[in-house]
Amino acid sequence: MLQPQLSNVEPNHNGNSYPPQDDPEGSGSVDIQEELNRLEEIILSGLRIPLTGRTLVDDEKLLEQLDFIRVSLPSVFQEAAAILDQKEEILLEAEEYGQQVVEAAQAKRAQILAESDIINQAEREAEQLRRQVKQECDAMMQETLAEIEQKRRACMQELEEMRQTAIAQAQEIESGADRYADSVLEGIEQDLKDMLRIITNGRQELRADLPQQRNSSPSKKR
Repeated sequence: MLQPQLSNVEPNHNGNSYPPQDDPEGSGSVDIQEELNRLEEIILSGLRIPLTGRTLVDDEKLLEQLDFIRVSLPSVFQEAAAILDQKEEILLEAEEYGQQVVEAAQAKRAQILAESDIINQAEREAEQLRRQVKQECDAMMQETLAEIEQKRRACMQELEEMRQTAIAQAQEIESGADRYADSVLEGIEQDLKDMLRIITNGRQELRADLPQQRNSSPSKKR
């Protein structure tokens, strides 16, 4: 409801001044719709002329009400214009605020996209680094396993060589021991043969002297 403010009380066409009828304290507030309703009441409350369809109206009251409405309309229009200006200002502010919101949203979206790109780039770099590290670890593991296998084979070969050397040395020691034992036994055998020959010769000499001793023994008794 429009309620324009009147700064001064305007006179009607008869020179009479009056405050607005809906403001008993004279504040100047006017309700145009209500004043139009009062104008309608003045017309409807007039005396009807029978058989003519016409109504007698108090022209003084009618003109006063029309003057009051006519005087009130500029302020009402001014208030309406002010409201429209205020509405346009509000709409402009709302549009500016909306533009700011859109710009802020676009900036936020760009920031999120930039951060998303950074995150994606970091994830790609991390995945690439992970793959590179895995490849390097696999290569190092394969190289280590190859070195271990090579050392194992070298150790096995060295052990086999040591075993063959030990077997050869044992065989050589055994052969030397056999030769030494054979040589010792041969010496003992030779010594025994020499002793047996001496014993045999001694016995032969004793046997050769034995008959002579028997023949000479009775003569001595006589």
